[in-house]
Amino acid sequence: MILRLRNIFECPGRKEDIEYDIPAQALDYLADKTFKTPINVSGAVENRAGIVFLKAKCGFTMQHECDRCLTEFEREYDIDIEHTLVLRSYTDDDELVVCEDAKLDLDVLVIDDILLSLPTKILCREDCKGLCLTCGKNLNEGECGCEN
Repeated sequence: MILRLRNIFECPGRKEDIEYDIPAQALDYLADKTFKTPINVSGAVENRAGIVFLKAKCGFTMQHECDRCLTEFEREYDIDIEHTLVLRSYTDDDELVVCEDAKLDLDVLVIDDILLSLPTKILCREDCKGLCLTCGKNLNEGECGCEN
């Protein structure tokens, strides 16, 4: 979704609500990530005293494979994103999002934030025991009988 922000940047106090879905099929290019539901994006862009802020909540469900036991499972996520938007930047501040021509491709920003917020190690549960190194049995389902 392309946000046209000229009116927001020009009018202090102005606010526009955002509510839309990024279809799961649109994320197929992320080969190692499987989104089971669309990403629901809801929030607002607001000009407060000449500074434009984006605040949104992103809700979705992903299919994962546990990094310890290889079990497939689904997990729901609710991720908050916040950014300060500017028309141009005179610094190397990575915290500012530059909106050239007062436009912002919100899909790209949301997907980047989601990917950066996902854990590097995905576990089916916090206390996952993994697989037996000898026989390969899933130790979450019980002991295997192998000697430690």
